[in-house]
Amino acid sequence: MADIVLNTGDTAWVLASTALVLLMTPGLALFYGGMVRAKSVLNMMLMSMVTIGIVSVLWVIYGFKLAFGYEANSQWYGEISLSGLGSAVNELTNNGGVYPIPLLAFAAFQLMFAIITPALISGAIADRTKFTAWAVFVTIWVTIVYFPVAHWVFAFGNKVGDTVTGAGFLAARGVQDFAGGTAVHINAGAAGLALAIVLGKRVGWRRESMRPHSMPLVLIGAGLLWFGWFGFNAGSALGANGVAALAMLNTQVATAAAALGWLLVEKIRDGHPTSLGVAFRCGSRISCNHTSMCICCSMGSGSHWIIRWHILRTSCWT
Repeated sequence: MADIVLNTGDTAWVLASTALVLLMTPGLALFYGGMVRAKSVLNMMLMSMVTIGIVSVLWVIYGFKLAFGYEANSQWYGEISLSGLGSAVNELTNNGGVYPIPLLAFAAFQLMFAIITPALISGAIADRTKFTAWAVFVTIWVTIVYFPVAHWVFAFGNKVGDTVTGAGFLAARGVQDFAGGTAVHINAGAAGLALAIVLGKRVGWRRESMRPHSMPLVLIGAGLLWFGWFGFNAGSALGANGVAALAMLNTQVATAAAALGWLLVEKIRDGHPTSLGVAFRCGSRISCNHTSMCICCSMGSGSHWIIRWHILRTSCWT
């Protein structure tokens, strides 16, 4: 580590990416808030916003160590102890190798992933839970689910010489997840499905109108999510380099192709495109950060056809 010095350019990009990813959670609050009925908008938005407070505090107390600690040398969790970030001011990041960025910058960047993951779950239980119950759920869920799973995927271990200790289950097998498709999206999706099954359908479903109360809010939220994705994906390179540039361009191209493809399907199927459809595709995006741009376009435009036709054919919105 003594041979590697702090790189101010890489550090600046990771810090900027951290801010971009944090912006996604307020964007998600607007995105979800606009899609619910007017009576539920404040509760829906606050469910996203409170995750910022809860997860931030848990992260600096023990979450970072549970996700990225290596002392236990376990592939399932980091270390069960206090994070100790207060004494890490002058340390560089060591995650499968030493990066010329401060450990605190890496910890802050990964914190934003931990914040938005439970916030994503909230959309699956709109109108179906009390705020206090949600806060308790977030506290428990990030502790016993997200922090360990983040270790599986994002913790590449502490590397000293040729020896790596404490790498996560998937990370040790070469998995690279820039867009959080595993620890963030699959994880949140599984939790959202489980909660929706347990809590059941909304009261008044199919008897009362469930139309979005404010499409402008949805579109603003989608725009903020699109903007934040650049930090989410390109920032995962942990440096201002060619990998970050490829991830950034693929993020833009995949999202644009997906939005256009969704509009085309709606035009063919329904006779007209909708703002909710394009907002949904812009907000959800496609994970294809290491592929070529042509493949990225195909993934972006192709995946929406499957999703869109399934939704229309099964009428699965609840």
